[in-house]
Amino acid sequence: MSAKPYELGIIVGRFQTFHTGHEQIVGKAIELCESVGLFVGSSQESGTLKNPFSYETRKRILDTIFGDSVKIFPLPDIGVGNNGAWGEYVLKNVKDRFQRSPDLLVSGKEERRVSWFDGIEGVSVSELYVPKTIDISATKMREFFINDEFEEWKNYTNSKLWSEYSTLRAEVLNSKDNLFTDSM
Repeated sequence: MSAKPYELGIIVGRFQTFHTGHEQIVGKAIELCESVGLFVGSSQESGTLKNPFSYETRKRILDTIFGDSVKIFPLPDIGVGNNGAWGEYVLKNVKDRFQRSPDLLVSGKEERRVSWFDGIEGVSVSELYVPKTIDISATKMREFFINDEFEEWKNYTNSKLWSEYSTLRAEVLNSKDNLFTDSM
C-alpha cells in the first residue's frame, strides 16, 4: 500500500523562469505523489523574450532544486493550443515515459487547463489547482533580470539558484530583444 494518496503526479510548465510559486506547486505534487513527472513545455523554444532559457537550462534549474525527487522531461509544443488534442499529446508523453497514465495533474490556477483530459476514453486524471499565494510571475522574474534587480529576484528564487544569477541573467539579456515565439 502506498503511503501517499497518488501514485503518479504530473506538472506541465514552461518554467521561464522558475520561481517560488512554481516551487510550491512542485512541492505539493511531491507531498501527494509517490512519483512526480515534470514536463517542460515549449522545450524546443529558447533565445526569445518569452522563452529565454533552453530546455537544458530549465532542466538544470529543476535538478538543482529538486534532485531525485522528480523526473524531468521535454515537452515540445505541437501547435494545437490548450485543448483535448493537447491533453492527448501530454497523456501520450506521460505513458511513453512512465508506462502508465497519471493519477494527478497539479497546476496553478489556469482555467485553460480544465479540458485537457475531458473526453479521453478510459482516462481518469484527478486535477489539483494550487492556489496562488505568492504574487509573482515568470514575466516579472524576467524583468528582474533585465533591470538587474538581484535582491528582488532573490525574494522569489530558491537560494540554491542564487549563484546562477549572472549566468541566467546573461541568457535573458541575450534574448530580450527577440520577440518571435512559436510557443502557444
